[in-house]
Amino acid sequence: MSPRRVMIVDDEKGIREALKQVLEYEEIEVQACASGHEAIRVYPDFKPHLVFLDVKMEGMDGLETLKRVRELDPQAQVVMISGHGTIQTAVEATQLGAYDFLEKPLDTDRILLTLRNALQHVVLVSENVRLKQEVRAQYEIVGSSKAIRAVIGLIEKVAPTPARVLITGDNGTGKELVARAIHALSPRAAGPFVAVNCAAIPTELIESELFGHMKGSFTGAFADRAGKFELADGGTLFLDEIGDMSLSAQAKVLRALQEGVISRVGSGKALPVDVRVIAATNKNLGAEIEEGRFREDLLYRLNVVPIHVPPLRERRGDIAQLITHFSDELMQRGGLPAKGFDDAAVERLTAHDWPGNIRELKNAVERLLILASGANVSQNDVERLVGKGDAGRGKGSSLGAGGGDAAWLRVATFEEFKQAAERAFLLGKLQEHDWNVSETARTLQMPRSNLYKKIERYGLARGGEGAVS
Repeated sequence: MSPRRVMIVDDEKGIREALKQVLEYEEIEVQACASGHEAIRVYPDFKPHLVFLDVKMEGMDGLETLKRVRELDPQAQVVMISGHGTIQTAVEATQLGAYDFLEKPLDTDRILLTLRNALQHVVLVSENVRLKQEVRAQYEIVGSSKAIRAVIGLIEKVAPTPARVLITGDNGTGKELVARAIHALSPRAAGPFVAVNCAAIPTELIESELFGHMKGSFTGAFADRAGKFELADGGTLFLDEIGDMSLSAQAKVLRALQEGVISRVGSGKALPVDVRVIAATNKNLGAEIEEGRFREDLLYRLNVVPIHVPPLRERRGDIAQLITHFSDELMQRGGLPAKGFDDAAVERLTAHDWPGNIRELKNAVERLLILASGANVSQNDVERLVGKGDAGRGKGSSLGAGGGDAAWLRVATFEEFKQAAERAFLLGKLQEHDWNVSETARTLQMPRSNLYKKIERYGLARGGEGAVS
């Protein structure tokens, strides 16, 4: 913060000059004002880091000036000074947002101490604002396609309400981004946002993770521990991959939603919790209910407002924006070299099917920024990464059947590898049974509804003529 700027507002010339002399000795740029009106007029251009403001002044007094300054700049740091300070005046000034209150005659050591503390506070406030902006950028929903605008419209409608939301969509489509956006726009925004990946927690530990446990309730429970429901009290609990939750844990979640209370493992004591639950899944919960793996009554509790996040292949018009967004973010936060993407490179990335969706695209953008040797990322760079195929639109993508052994090594994560393998396997079985879905499902010992869901998820089609019907 250099140079540091301080404004002095006092109708006594002697006070202004003495305070200015002390501050300039500390190498601070000073703007002295003889009235509140002058201060309000000068403030927007000078943009001080700190204001010393007299309470008793002719015309507009200090409290009114403080109010006007805070209207101009809600983050303004103002220290009130007065020769006739009272507790009531100090309280009123604090309520209006004053940082501190000093009495005349001013003591140099006290001024310098207050100055240091106030400027440190300014640094902390600006750093907090910067971090919040980074978080917002990290979780920003990018895109202008009709599909993503529909999602954003639903978010804006449901966020201010207490309604529970069930978010569905393929892996990597941004379901957690939607949940965070709902939380940020809700009355609970100041409260905690607690995310739980139900698929990543072993079945025997999921209840302890969600509801907490008491010391000695099971092997390894060495101390009492609060669960995610307690940690999210007053805020939002995001249950990701809820379709992978055990039936016993589902029963407890249902009770928590119905009664607003939870019980730690090993305790019969009911603890009230005030939590908004948002759930997400990439599974067909209707099919899971048919198979006896998911409770129908829990689905009704969770699915008050459904939001489906479209896969990237259904919003190709957003890919160019996403590339720019990820490039800017990675170059700013990751220290990567500044590079652009050639138009042909963007077109090739747009044509790809992205079975891993936005997560896979972001990984690809980062890899291209690192590995591309030229000043810009070219089409050749992209084709070395994703191949020269036609993005798998019914003819097998570079990550699917026929993509070659090397293509399997290009995926970024093990999860993407599993998806690519499943896609290739299903495509081969469908071709083996001449695209008879019923026969393929019977052979695979899979419910036909599940197979249709996977066909839709992976964009499988016969002869490139469109999805299976």
